[in-house]
Amino acid sequence: MALSLSSRSVFLSFLLFLSLSLSFAEIRYTQIRSDVRPIIPFDQFGFTHTGRLELNVSGISISDPNADLSKVGFFLCTRDAWMHVLQQLEDEEVTCVLLSDLVKPVFSFSNLKKNGDSFNTVFFETDADQFTLVFANCFGNQLKVSMDVRSAMYNLDGKSQRRDYLSAGKTILPRVYFLLSLGYFFLAGLWISVLYKKRLTVFRIHFFMLAVLILKALNLLCEAEDKSYIKRTGSAHGWDVLFYIFSFLKGITLFTLIVLIGTGWSFLKPYLQDKEKKVLMIVIPLQVVANIAQVAIDESGPFAQDWVTWKQIFLLVDVVCCCAVLFPIVWSIKNLREAARTDGKAAVNLMKLTLFRQYYIVVICYIYFTRVVVYALETITSYRYLWTSVVAGELATLAFYVFTGLKFKPEAHNPYFVIDDEEEEAAAEQLKLEDEFEL
Repeated sequence: MALSLSSRSVFLSFLLFLSLSLSFAEIRYTQIRSDVRPIIPFDQFGFTHTGRLELNVSGISISDPNADLSKVGFFLCTRDAWMHVLQQLEDEEVTCVLLSDLVKPVFSFSNLKKNGDSFNTVFFETDADQFTLVFANCFGNQLKVSMDVRSAMYNLDGKSQRRDYLSAGKTILPRVYFLLSLGYFFLAGLWISVLYKKRLTVFRIHFFMLAVLILKALNLLCEAEDKSYIKRTGSAHGWDVLFYIFSFLKGITLFTLIVLIGTGWSFLKPYLQDKEKKVLMIVIPLQVVANIAQVAIDESGPFAQDWVTWKQIFLLVDVVCCCAVLFPIVWSIKNLREAARTDGKAAVNLMKLTLFRQYYIVVICYIYFTRVVVYALETITSYRYLWTSVVAGELATLAFYVFTGLKFKPEAHNPYFVIDDEEEEAAAEQLKLEDEFEL
């Protein structure tokens, strides 16, 4: 039987999960209540040849006990295999996902003991690959299923046989995050020494930049501890709460810093215009929404019915924030150009404010790389090397922080004025040529 429209949308949602979710597996406790979805994805995990899946399910309740329970159960599937399974269903080669030879059945409800409502099983995965744990209900809307699920996926580490609850491609991330946090603490200490040595030329925004550095360092430190505890025990032990708090503060302060630098606040003027304040009033609530969405995505897991919705909200809000912070920089460039055309001698001085243009380009490159290039790396990189996309994104962020610090460090002269007096004539000529070109 060909896929129905509702089933097709569910299967496509599962494909969206496979393409978007690169979550860390950990011990999950899931409650499913009167669910009729034909496919419920749980976590993805990169197994080595010593992979294990522990599945403990209790409180099983099925609306029709007389149904063929061989068509209800759990299985493991890779992304590539799932594409072929969809084709098999489309061509009516199989009538149920669990009957496909391309998936690895973990447990079928037909194996439940008579009148039993629970089971415990350990699945040994010896094929090194990235798999997704999925629950299948081939009866669709005709059968309601309720159950409490505890799932744990891990690899056994070498001779010690210790459990590693992080995916094979991300098991080194605790060390990576810890080293990066040390790097940011070092930069914060270096920045404090710069502020002390040049305290006579320090602006308020320099202290704001220090706060951004410290929050980023604390965010990475909490993430390192979070992933370290998950790696060893399968649970974050409360470090995820601190990580979400510092991630929220870091996100708000970073976007605010970009807006303030783009407007020239503190350097050029001690105030913000109304339209610039409105940008901040938009960005800050959006960051609140983005962090709520991030918590919902991480804590609920893809089995939640609104998981895809939260993922889409997070991506949309992030894009809107990235676009919003560019407007103040564009407004500043536009205002300077208009003043340069009417101020005579001042035109040459205003042309010295080319740092607005530089910063605009750097912000665009930073946003493009961390949102597009890093996502592309996640998509095309082998599951064993998924840590490389994280490192690439963090190094790009570090480079952005360093660029901002170098360009806007305390100086005797205003950092926006970057052209020497000897270049005045060339700057004026350039402005004249640009005006002629626009005409």
